[in-house]
Amino acid sequence: MLASKYRFHGYGSLKFLFSHGKTYRSKSLSVRVTLNTRRQNSRVAVVISKKVIKASPKRNRVRRRVYEVLRTEWQHIKPAHDILISVYDPAFFDADHSVIAAEIKRVLITAQVWVD
Repeated sequence: MLASKYRFHGYGSLKFLFSHGKTYRSKSLSVRVTLNTRRQNSRVAVVISKKVIKASPKRNRVRRRVYEVLRTEWQHIKPAHDILISVYDPAFFDADHSVIAAEIKRVLITAQVWVD
């Protein structure tokens, strides 16, 4: 699991991201990103709607899998950014780890948050 200091805490902390963030979309997920100069580390939240996957254990599993991809590739994410990842594809539940990682990487490169 991604360390607590790299995650959002409470709905109020997402207000800045929703008001200032820019959205980048792919077929199965979207990423909302903004620069937050008040922070040294980037923060990430993962959202999966009940409309996408009904059962909460399945939503939680997808959320944990996305967090695991981010944890293993955290050194590639630019510091001082707020990032919200919204999953729209229920196929993420059964998808292979490499497919999920490639999709996340592609969208983060488009959002100019990924550094090689």
